[in-house]
Amino acid sequence: MIAYQTRLLGRTEVAEETMSFHFEKPGGFVFKAGQYIDLTLLHSESGNSNGLTHTFSIASSPFAEELVVTTRMRDTVFKRALSALPIGEEVRIEGPMGSFTLHNNTARPAVLLAGGIGIAPFLSILSYAASERLRHPIFLFYANRYLEDAAFMDALWKLGEVNPRFRFVPTFTRIPNNYRGWKGETGHFSPEMFSTHVGSLRGPIFYLAGPPTMVAGACRMLCQAGVDQDDIRTEEFAGY
Repeated sequence: MIAYQTRLLGRTEVAEETMSFHFEKPGGFVFKAGQYIDLTLLHSESGNSNGLTHTFSIASSPFAEELVVTTRMRDTVFKRALSALPIGEEVRIEGPMGSFTLHNNTARPAVLLAGGIGIAPFLSILSYAASERLRHPIFLFYANRYLEDAAFMDALWKLGEVNPRFRFVPTFTRIPNNYRGWKGETGHFSPEMFSTHVGSLRGPIFYLAGPPTMVAGACRMLCQAGVDQDDIRTEEFAGY
């Protein structure tokens, strides 16, 4: 595994208690949309001489000048150290890793199911698909509890405007209909929700990313709805 040195360029709040961290892309670092890295904080005060390491999906496009990772700011040793990281501080990344990448057959739609911060690899995939004008029909179902929890909403709506083959379907599980003017989907993922927007569930490739319980439940639901297990690809965010 190749290791690279890089440095923190900045941080932005992208949803309630959710931050994106922008790093300089190292020379020679090449990745595919949907892959992930191991990020190590070299000068943390944890007492670990090897630094603190956490796995992150890359949220930025392979063509972007920066590497962006995104996380919920939980009260953990790593995230406390990450939130306190000075701008310009050096870190180490290893990778890229993973095969959670878009399939090649453009005749088969891609249906992306994101729960919470599981949106990160999909933002990279969707940015790449738009810039490369890929011909895949792509549907993104994005579940959060509340409007305030949903990261990258503006960017996702804009991607829907520039890519006519992409349809964005956010849903919120803990808000009533018409909450703050919301007229879209509410409730948890369901076969009925997917069928309304996608049509038949036996043609697409499904990609699932989010907390393990969400991924397991959605996978089970799709199989019960007749989707072949071979047409389901998963990425779990344990401890995100």
